[in-house]
Amino acid sequence: MKTADRTDSPDRAAGPDGPRTSRPARRGVLRIGPWVAVPVRRRTAIAAAVSLLLLCAAAVATLSMGRLGIDLPDLPSALAGDATGKNAFVLNRLRGPRLVVAVATGAALGLSGALFQSVTRNPLGSPDVIGLSAGAGAGAAGAALFLPDVMPVSVGALLGAVLAMAVVFFSTGTGFRSPGRLVVAGIGVAAMATALTQYVVYAVERDKASALTAYINGSLSARSWDDAAVVWTVLLVSLPFAALLARPLSIGEMGDDLSTGLGARPGRTATWAVALSIVLSAGAVSVAGPIAFISLTAPQIAKRVAHSGGPHLVMSTLLGALLLVLADLTAQQLPLFDDLPVGLYTMAVGGAYLGYLLLREWRRPVA
Repeated sequence: MKTADRTDSPDRAAGPDGPRTSRPARRGVLRIGPWVAVPVRRRTAIAAAVSLLLLCAAAVATLSMGRLGIDLPDLPSALAGDATGKNAFVLNRLRGPRLVVAVATGAALGLSGALFQSVTRNPLGSPDVIGLSAGAGAGAAGAALFLPDVMPVSVGALLGAVLAMAVVFFSTGTGFRSPGRLVVAGIGVAAMATALTQYVVYAVERDKASALTAYINGSLSARSWDDAAVVWTVLLVSLPFAALLARPLSIGEMGDDLSTGLGARPGRTATWAVALSIVLSAGAVSVAGPIAFISLTAPQIAKRVAHSGGPHLVMSTLLGALLLVLADLTAQQLPLFDDLPVGLYTMAVGGAYLGYLLLREWRRPVA
């Protein structure tokens, strides 16, 4: 594997004496063997490396901070399999599975949001908008109320998400090919699912309602290695399909007419991208509940970090994992509250992001 640099055509900017040439844009080509050559922007590669380092630092902090944390000198040996006593309990039961689930769940949500926003061309688009999270919450609530000893809440959440997406698919009349109809149908499904969830929370016993409320807000507490295996399997199976969609999605951002002229099939690409986005979100929801706003904010941060067009699938995946691990670290260590569901912190981040978008729109001059 090696990287070869190349220089693209120089950027031009207007000057007082006509067009002038700015510094050429630098790109590299990542070569994997003799057959694969992938163009890589240097800025994007650096941003991805920094994001990965920050993710590793957040993971170390998750395992080592607090009264029950593993001391930093003991952490390498514990990760190598020599943990005993308290360290073994923290790594294997208390924080290890929770961290591994957070990484995969955040990555799945970030990738899901990047796929969805790319085909809808909407910075506010995410699987949350089309009712997946609300459907998962309704499914979890229904399992807790009607089948408490028969169906686990996580299975109910998965079935609720699938049912919500099936309703959206058939109600649009065009499947997942029309982003506009998709969003409108999703808003209606989300409203009905939210109403059902609120009824169940009101109807069940207080203790069960508290546990259910924590789950439907998104929680990583008491996660196991089985949960980690589920979400990592979904993520790893989905990654090759996302890689295959990367080029059609990049072409599709030029517009349907131009992409069709270049031989792409925007309708089919949109269908597959939305379907894969739903699979990733459903896998994440099944183990962590409907964690809000990660799929919305991670792709937008990726675009601003990379300063370039495109779906930014890799950056969105890394930033989704980083955002959720940081949110969960805050949920565990913030002294003001007692281990609130991580979804409440991601809602706060998402609300701040939406406020930023509104302020930016207000400051734009009206044409």
